[in-house]
Amino acid sequence: MFDKVRVVLVNTSHPGNIGGAARAMKNMGLSQLVLVDPERFPDPEAVSRASGADDLLSNARVVATLEEALADCVLVLGTSARDRRIPWPVVDPREAADKVLDQLEGPASGPVALVFGREDSGLTSDELQRCRFHVHIPSNPEFSSLNLATAVQVLAYELRMQSLQRQGQPTKMQKIETTAPDNEVPATAEQMELFYQHLQQVLVEIGFLDPQHPRKLMSRLRRLYGRSQPNVVEMNILRGILTETQKAIGVQASGARRH
Repeated sequence: MFDKVRVVLVNTSHPGNIGGAARAMKNMGLSQLVLVDPERFPDPEAVSRASGADDLLSNARVVATLEEALADCVLVLGTSARDRRIPWPVVDPREAADKVLDQLEGPASGPVALVFGREDSGLTSDELQRCRFHVHIPSNPEFSSLNLATAVQVLAYELRMQSLQRQGQPTKMQKIETTAPDNEVPATAEQMELFYQHLQQVLVEIGFLDPQHPRKLMSRLRRLYGRSQPNVVEMNILRGILTETQKAIGVQASGARRH
């Protein structure tokens, strides 16, 4: 679906920003880059800043005018940081992502363009009037100027997040240790009981728990570890700590007896 999303950079002056934008796009799964009258492209600095997104630069389409870049698009959104005299529909990046996905998922699906202007002055009024929506990134008003590649990253990120949520896919990937197959297997009730017995034994041995006056300590510890729901690997770690603690106690006791 993202193959229909086109990032259009207008009259970019610094080739490094083109490379940075390509990298931001590839990070979020976008691949269609169109350059309108760039001042320097191709350029080694663009390749350097792309950091592995060289394929987007190689496949980038260079055109002379914005009209050519947008000719077949069914929805155009342009980024703008300036107030305009003529009222125009303004959305934030999250709302922009919804507009894009609604168009792509609708019956009249077609190419969609996200248009970014010049580094120093953005898009002109005439260029913005070719956009159905203006996208405003709510940055710090005291320091609102965004790097071009950063602006591309913000919109591409919101688009990816909204897409994942609509597809019911996770937006947070849990890291799984492939070398420990038991890492995601929860400890059983029996394993937990053996741990509590072992824990109580060690707490008595180190003098932290008085079995004659327990003060509900074990009940509180049961609640604590019950909330954490340790898995098998974590349980083995906890039991190992208790065992090593007992060994250390034994060494200290043996040394004290020798002296």
